[in-house]
Amino acid sequence: MARRKQVVFGLLGATLDRGEGSERWETWRPTVSLFQHEELLLDRLALIHQARFAKLARRLVDDIASISPETETRLHAVELRDPWDFEEVYGALHDFARAYPFDPEREDYFVHITTGTHVVQICLFLLTEARLFPARLIQTSPPERRHSSSPGTYQVIDLDLSRYDRIAARFRKERREGLSFLKSGIATKSERFNGLIERIERVAVASPEPLLLMGPTGAGKSLLARRIYELKKARRQISGPFVDVNCATVRGDGAMSALFGHEKGAFTGAAERRSGLLRAADGGVLFLDEIGELGPDEQAMLLRALEEKRFLPLGSDREVRSEFQLLAGTNRDLQEDVAAGRFREDLFARINLWTFRLPPLRERREDIPPNLDYELDRFAERSGATVRFNREARERFLAFAMSGEATWDANFRDLSAAVTRMATLASGGRITVNDVDPEIERLKAQWRRPGARVAPDSADGLVGILGPGASGIDRFDLAQLREVIRVSRESRSLSEAGRTLFAASRARKSNPNDADRLRKYLARFGLTWAQISGA
Repeated sequence: MARRKQVVFGLLGATLDRGEGSERWETWRPTVSLFQHEELLLDRLALIHQARFAKLARRLVDDIASISPETETRLHAVELRDPWDFEEVYGALHDFARAYPFDPEREDYFVHITTGTHVVQICLFLLTEARLFPARLIQTSPPERRHSSSPGTYQVIDLDLSRYDRIAARFRKERREGLSFLKSGIATKSERFNGLIERIERVAVASPEPLLLMGPTGAGKSLLARRIYELKKARRQISGPFVDVNCATVRGDGAMSALFGHEKGAFTGAAERRSGLLRAADGGVLFLDEIGELGPDEQAMLLRALEEKRFLPLGSDREVRSEFQLLAGTNRDLQEDVAAGRFREDLFARINLWTFRLPPLRERREDIPPNLDYELDRFAERSGATVRFNREARERFLAFAMSGEATWDANFRDLSAAVTRMATLASGGRITVNDVDPEIERLKAQWRRPGARVAPDSADGLVGILGPGASGIDRFDLAQLREVIRVSRESRSLSEAGRTLFAASRARKSNPNDADRLRKYLARFGLTWAQISGA
């Protein structure tokens, strides 16, 4: 079997690799030293250098040829205006790695990280750790006496971070900090929600592809989108702005202009040129909340902008470019919209790579206490006044908030509004039972209004739905019916509710019709989808 070729990548050290006359052989030069170790057989050197050091690079080629004639040296000029600029260096080396014709089936690779600025060495490490260079790291060290003909020593570095306890611990700490950041520092207890945030954090820092955040109004999609942006910017993954667009507010004739911009005179009233929101998001993050509200023309333009990174503003014959990461939010079932012809199937496929559903507040009642404290802190920031519950008042409010009586129709918007009202009316910076009781009654009345939800597990929930006939139903059937109603109210359609409720059994049916099964189940109790869904 033929020996695999050994290839090393290195950056010319303008200072350390320099040497003049015959005395240069008495000075340790890191790149040359690689080829002075008899046991280290290297078949090829890919020497990266700046154009202004081309003469020094050619001298190194000659010196390496004289001591290791079997080694082929290839020069690669990469321009770095400022080798201490992290963004510039990383971008240049990243482009080099992406373009290099690696052949890992036949060759083994090393990346030499002794020469260059510290920024260069860090970037080489990161690109190797990320497998942009499918290589191992090699580091050389000088002999004890600098002016010596000895080649010094070398070390091949294992990038398995699990072997480096301190480094691994720091990575875990950074991960925990990222998770806490996405949760706005709230010590949430819901295992389901915490697991969701952990997955979002992993994807957010690893992928530039679109993220789709689904969930009911007020579940926190907008806040989470902004935190994702801030996390990515803190880690230098993006440098541009965060552009937040509620698509429900840009519908109609002005939508194309608002999103994609227009030229002066493109239409009546276009007195000035407008860049558009997609152009404004260049280099950053574009958050399209309620993306399902976009019209068909806007959907088509957005798809092209995502796939080709360019689009035509209204009235222009010249395309403009915009590189942005898309975060999309919706409280609709986009799959249902695709089936109904309201949303483009190809656009849905493009934004459905990473999809996360944020649960409503009523599904994570254990997180109400820490979110209550968070809302009090937000009130203090806005008003400059610190307000707290006394013990009895806090227990009274939480007992209600975490019970089945509280449906939290608008999710965190309801909770935030409730805290604002109680804190504003509190005397002496203390919320008492006298503040809590009226707020509880207000929320109950608000959720009982026509079209509002009634919690099926509350004292009067099923009675309100079924009427006096609820007393004639077995408790076993009542428990099952409560779950059916709960799932139905969290679903956007009869079909979606049916898919959720019959997920296990539907796989065994050749022609499943989940909507019809659910419709027939409800009919047993004299109920319709419109009655239980709040539609």
